[in-house]
Amino acid sequence: MFTSKYETQIYAVMRIMVGFLFLWHGSQKLFSFPPSGGSMPLPVLFIGGSVEFFGGLLVMVGLFTRYAAFIASGEMAYAYWTSHSPGALLPLLNHGELAVLYCFVFLFISAKGSGIFSIDQLIGKRNKNPEKIVK
Repeated sequence: MFTSKYETQIYAVMRIMVGFLFLWHGSQKLFSFPPSGGSMPLPVLFIGGSVEFFGGLLVMVGLFTRYAAFIASGEMAYAYWTSHSPGALLPLLNHGELAVLYCFVFLFISAKGSGIFSIDQLIGKRNKNPEKIVK
């Protein structure tokens, strides 16, 4: 397919956009921006908001990506099973589609890593090619 030669760039754009979109869910919970118009229990606001904001930020910039994505995936699995599934098992019926999508996209990111356009990649390049110290 014509997009296969851009696989690494497309993956990087996906990782950046998923992290960017996810951090706004945390921003709503932690900073009430943008305003959500609803209320949530304090643990959801502080724990969930922190994982979403900081996890999304780390995935977006590509720093500690595998760990941040794995934690975010777990949070979304927990959110689905505690908040959505009691209403109905099927995500279409319990409005849990976004939680399921985030869960599996973050699980994929945690398996694949940060890729290009990431701080992880910059750190890795620096460690593989240390500058020679001239005395």
